[in-house]
Amino acid sequence: MGTTPPVLLRYIEGLKTRDVDEIAGTVADHLAFVSTNRTLSKAEFLSMLRALYTAFPDWTYAYDQVEDRGDCHAVKWRQGGTHTGVFAWPGMAAVPPTGRSVRMPEHYFFYKVAGDQIVEIRPEPVLGGAPRGILEQIGVEVPPL
Repeated sequence: MGTTPPVLLRYIEGLKTRDVDEIAGTVADHLAFVSTNRTLSKAEFLSMLRALYTAFPDWTYAYDQVEDRGDCHAVKWRQGGTHTGVFAWPGMAAVPPTGRSVRMPEHYFFYKVAGDQIVEIRPEPVLGGAPRGILEQIGVEVPPL
């Protein structure tokens, strides 16, 4: 692979600016967001991001560099924010603002790219990692992810 695909750089910029429309343009219609307990479709993934950015309007991302891993690209993210809005992710009860500061443990997300689209996103399964750790930190008793 060698260099970072431009679509991944656009995706990263979309995350950093919390621009869900930009992110939507970088992921394939058949995207699989594969977490430990569930795989989300493109629509479900985008709904999760919209809910996240509504609940955490100050959500931030930082990373050092994109790593080429042969069959995928890896990004070690540092992310977090303050829960000041309602977290209303479809399929779960809305969580009113708690004012809690959420910080994810630094961990990798792995991205598979085909052509000019991201086709798979797989967070590293670490204790307290995203997306489940977000819900745990705001007091959701049994996170659905």
